[in-house]
Amino acid sequence: MDRQIVAELAPKGVLRAGINMGNFLLVTGKTAAGDPAGVAPDMAAEIARRLGVPVAYVPFERPSKLADAAGTDAWDIGLIGAEPQRAAKIAFTSAYCEIEATYLVPKDSPIAGVADVDRPGVRITVRRGAAYDLWLERNIREATVLRSDSADGPFDQFVAEKLEAYASLKPALLKDREKLPGSKILPGNFMTVQQAIGTEKKNTAGAAFLADFVAEAKKSGLVAQLIEKHHVQGLSVAP
Repeated sequence: MDRQIVAELAPKGVLRAGINMGNFLLVTGKTAAGDPAGVAPDMAAEIARRLGVPVAYVPFERPSKLADAAGTDAWDIGLIGAEPQRAAKIAFTSAYCEIEATYLVPKDSPIAGVADVDRPGVRITVRRGAAYDLWLERNIREATVLRSDSADGPFDQFVAEKLEAYASLKPALLKDREKLPGSKILPGNFMTVQQAIGTEKKNTAGAAFLADFVAEAKKSGLVAQLIEKHHVQGLSVAP
């Protein structure tokens, strides 16, 4: 292994991997030792193995906090959705997997498709700082976006305030729909969250190594194997 790559990605002799604990598709549980378990932790562990160093997981409750910690020496690689706002500080690989994001609407809602949501008078609730929230921030022009900091906050607000739309990952909406009889998930998606691996922009050799790793992990079937290993529904290997 090239010493420069190891020096950039594991300067302390261990690969510190920032993990978004709020993504239940990529982190599906914990190990007996208390470490996060799932597709994202396994990807990080495989990178560490190839670098020849141990892995240490650095958990974050949501992706915005992980992204905000870029440049603070809190982590060496971060596994989160690649969004333009985050790419200002982080060098991302291509996506290794993707997740559809769409809307849940109430029973008897006149909204029939995702293109109908951005209208005056429509209130959308979303979890603050998620990749799909960043998309809404860039693209919603007429509707009002309301943000919540907790994982359950958007759904609770959607129900309590009788809002017109609730934006989230499709697998999460499938679960929430069961708690609200008659509600419906809009077909298709307004975006797909591109889950990638990032490092500081100064780590040019490390970033190139990570890009090659992700390309090979998709081509070899490693990503698909990890999705199957953890029995994840709603997660797809990125093209």
